Amino acid sequence: MFDVLVVGGGPVGACLGALLAGGACGARALSIAVLEPRPPAPLPADAALEARVVALSRASEHLLRSAGAWQGIAGPRLSAYERMRIWHESVAPDSEAVLVFDAADVGEPNLGYIVENRLLQGALLEAFTRAGGHLERGQLSALEITDAGVNLTTNGRVLSARLVVGADGAQSTVRRAAGLTAEVSDYRQTAIVASVATARSHQATAWQRFMRDGTLALLPLADGTSSIVWSADDNLAAGLVGASASGFAQQLDRASDLALGTTRLVSERTSFPLRRLAAQRFVGQRVALVGDAAHVVHPLAGQGVNLGLMDAAALAQLVLAAAGEREDPGALSVLRAYERWRKSEVALMSTAIDAFDRLLAHGSGPLARVAQRGLSWVNRSQELRRFFVRRALGMSGELPQAARWRAEFTKSVGI
Repeated sequence: MFDVLVVGGGPVGACLGALLAGGACGARALSIAVLEPRPPAPLPADAALEARVVALSRASEHLLRSAGAWQGIAGPRLSAYERMRIWHESVAPDSEAVLVFDAADVGEPNLGYIVENRLLQGALLEAFTRAGGHLERGQLSALEITDAGVNLTTNGRVLSARLVVGADGAQSTVRRAAGLTAEVSDYRQTAIVASVATARSHQATAWQRFMRDGTLALLPLADGTSSIVWSADDNLAAGLVGASASGFAQQLDRASDLALGTTRLVSERTSFPLRRLAAQRFVGQRVALVGDAAHVVHPLAGQGVNLGLMDAAALAQLVLAAAGEREDPGALSVLRAYERWRKSEVALMSTAIDAFDRLLAHGSGPLARVAQRGLSWVNRSQELRRFFVRRALGMSGELPQAARWRAEFTKSVGI
């Protein structure tokens, strides 16, 4: 019987597995398995950068170092971004009203990193197996929960564990099998993801424009191109997905207001509908949910993966602490402590993101106009900018110990 069995080997599930298998936070290591039907193949060194990327905060960087995965991520494919430029369509991209966050304002080398999802997942799974974790290739088909443990059926085999963690995405089989319900609402938007070349340099800057029909982000990649995440209203998105490459580029030039000059597609376009999801409970008897299985937020702030990684770190910390006291890792007291910790943090972030979407991208009327002008007000206040930069770095709130790796490490070595 495993101590913990994680269903889903994406970045969040693999991170949880690596932290638990490595015994992070000073506790003894546990017997850990990760169930993943399709582990990613290694990226060839000369492969073109993939369009599907994530933005990692400073807190997530620290967490990945604690998990032993950073060494597999750092390299020529990783892109640090030093600034963010955020503006509403009512002003020009070079206007003084554009909100600018700069890492230099808080003495940091950058605000975070843009990394390919496949590279991140592969590095975390490698860290997990290197720490002694067991990677099981298979698909969950049935779940039986008893007082003594959980029996999980996959590919005709039965695996047992004292705790099962659902890290299997928004359509979580674990969540449904455990009888945990979720509230789902449709944003009536579609996210379009692609890589583009731009006439002007991205300047190691993340660019974001709020419009009445959606939000466009251009994220800087290591090879000089940019990954776009265009959250467009469904009626607009249908035309964008079906447009020719040149027609799409023309629409992208309009949406970006030529902030980086003219654009050209250098990858295929992928798209997916945007929905908000909030599990009513993050835990049940011998079951916990992390990442998209527990919550899905709008991508406009790039916080989905960061929130999930913090779920993994918080759950790992509590489970390892319980193991250090020889307590059952599936004990409901342990799981409820995790739920109290993460549910409030996620709700706060989700509410803030929805407010940005509602007021800045789609708002009209007096309140929306105040919010839109607020970007320039924040830009004029150094203290407010620093506050938001610290939030962007992910270093505020009740952070798990593994996400505070840098501060604790530098203190211990006297830096």
